[in-house]
Amino acid sequence: MTRLFRSSLIACAAAAVAQAADTPGDSAHGRVLFQQSCSLCHGTGLPGMPPGGQGPLLAGVMGRAAAAVPSFGYSRALRGSNLTWDAATLDRFLTAPQNAVPGTLMVVAVPSADDRRDIIAFLSTLAPVSAQGPESVKGPAAPSSGDWRNDAPGVKHAYQVADLPPPFSTESAGNSPSVVDRPEGARLSVPAGFSVEAFATGLRGPRRLLVAPNGDLFVAETGAGNIRVLRSSPGQAHPDSNDVYARGLEGPFGLAFYPSGPNPQWLYVGLLNQVIRYPYHNGDRAAAGEAQVVVPRLAPHPRGGHTTRDLAFSLDGTRMFISLGSGSNVAQGLAVKSPEEIHGWEAEHGLGAAWDAETNRAVIMVTDPEGKAPLHNFATGIRNPVGIAVDPWNGELWCSTNERDALGDNLVPDYVTHVQEGGFYGWPWYYLGNHEDPRHAGERPDLAGKAIVPDVLLQSHSASLQLAFYTATSGVAAFPSDYHGDIFACEHGSWNRATRTGSKVIRIHLQNGVASDYEDFMTGFIVDNSHVWGRPVGVAVANDGALIVSDDAGDVLWRIAPSK
Repeated sequence: MTRLFRSSLIACAAAAVAQAADTPGDSAHGRVLFQQSCSLCHGTGLPGMPPGGQGPLLAGVMGRAAAAVPSFGYSRALRGSNLTWDAATLDRFLTAPQNAVPGTLMVVAVPSADDRRDIIAFLSTLAPVSAQGPESVKGPAAPSSGDWRNDAPGVKHAYQVADLPPPFSTESAGNSPSVVDRPEGARLSVPAGFSVEAFATGLRGPRRLLVAPNGDLFVAETGAGNIRVLRSSPGQAHPDSNDVYARGLEGPFGLAFYPSGPNPQWLYVGLLNQVIRYPYHNGDRAAAGEAQVVVPRLAPHPRGGHTTRDLAFSLDGTRMFISLGSGSNVAQGLAVKSPEEIHGWEAEHGLGAAWDAETNRAVIMVTDPEGKAPLHNFATGIRNPVGIAVDPWNGELWCSTNERDALGDNLVPDYVTHVQEGGFYGWPWYYLGNHEDPRHAGERPDLAGKAIVPDVLLQSHSASLQLAFYTATSGVAAFPSDYHGDIFACEHGSWNRATRTGSKVIRIHLQNGVASDYEDFMTGFIVDNSHVWGRPVGVAVANDGALIVSDDAGDVLWRIAPSK
C-alpha cells in the first residue's frame, strides 16, 4: 500500500468517525436492521458480517460520490445521478429509490423514518477499506467449462451431484458485471433457422412477462413500480401501442390471469409483501378498477434480501402459488431452537422451514384464489424461487431457483425443478441432497438426507429467473414441433463467479415431463469477463408462437421467431 493511499484511507476513516459522531440515530439498531434487510446485497468491510456482493460495498459510503466503487456494475441511472452520499441524500434515496434516482436497480424502500435514521447512523460508522478489501477480491479468471466463452446455441450442459466440488475449492469471487451500451457489431446468437430482433425499447427495467388471451403482452417494470401492456398483431416485429396499465406499486413482479381460458376476470399481481388483483376484461390497456388486496401480508419480515414474488394457479383453478425468496444468503445467526421447538415450528411451517427474519421466506406458499384459505408453505428450503409455472399438461408446479453464494465458483448450482408438495429443498442447512452447508455445520442433523435433489442443475451463480413452457402449436411464428412442451428459462448472469456465466436464455428438453440437462438457446450479451450489454429476466410465448424475452439491463424486449 502506498504512503499516499494509506494517508487517504486514514483521512477518510477520520471523516467517517466525525460523521458518525454528528449523525443522529441508534447505530446499533441500524446494524441489526442492515443485517436483516441489506446484507444480502451490500458488504460493510466489517469482520463477522456477510461480505455482500450483489450490491456495492458500503464501507466509507458517507461523503462518497454515488457509483464510485471500482469494478461494480452500477445502473446507468445511478452512474448519471451526480449524487454524493450524506445523511440527507441517503434518507431521500431510502425513502423512495425510484423517485430519487429514476431507473435505479434498487427496489426496496425503507418507509419508516426511524429505521432510515438508524440505518444511516450505522452507515456513518463504516470506515473505508483498502484496495484489498471485499470489493476487489476476485478469483482467477482462467477459462472454465461453465463460463461464457463456451456458450453458443445448441451447446449442452449437464451437472451432476456426484461431480460437485468441496466447499471453498475456489475463492469466493466478487465479479459483478458492468453494464455497457451495446457494442458496435454485437449480435445475439440463436439456433440456425431462427432470428432475433428488438421488439420494444426504452422500457424501465422490464422483468416478468405475461401474455393475455387476446395477445397483449403485460410487462412488470419492477423497479419503476409499473405494469405495462404492449399490443401488436400476429407476426408483427414491433408493438402498435405501449401503455401503462398500473403504476405506483411496490415491487410488482408476479403476473397471472384468473380464471384460465379465453375470458379471465382478474389480473393478479405479486407485490413485495402482498398479492393484489385488478378486474380485467380482454383488451384492457388500463386497470378497469381499483386494486383489491387478496393476500394482505406474505411474510413478517419482507424487506430484506430477495424481492420478487411470482404467482401461478393450479390447472383446476383452486390453488394460488406464491414464491418468496430468502432474506439473506444463508440465514446465519438464527436463534437456537430445541428439538421440541423445532418440531412445533415445522408442524406449522413445514419441514426445514427457517425462522426469525426468514419466517415465510425461501418458500413457495399456497392459498386459494380469494386468499381465504389459510396461507401455508407448499414447499420449503428453496432459497430464491424467482420464477414459478404450472406444467400445462400434468399440472405439476415448477420453479427456477437461485441458490446460495460464497462457497466458491462452482457451488451451489442453481436449478429448475418440479416442486413436490411438502418437499424440503435444503436451504439453509443443506444443498442438493445430503450436502451440509459448512456455515451451519452440525446445526440440523435431523435434516440429514431429507433435502430433495432438483431435476436440472444449472451452472452455479447463473441467476436463473423466469421460466415458461413452450405451448404454441400454430401461429405465424410457431417453433418446430420438437420444441413443444420444452421449458425456456432466463439466466440473469453471475456476480459471485470469477469467470462470468449466465446472461443467456436456455432450453430444457422434457420427455414425458422429465428433464435431465439443458442447452443454450440465446447467447451473446457478454462482452468480456467484466462487461455485459444485456441481462435476460422474463420469457413468454406470444400468441403467434414467437418467444419474447425481457432484458432489464438494456431496457429491451427481444422477439425470437423462425427465420422467414
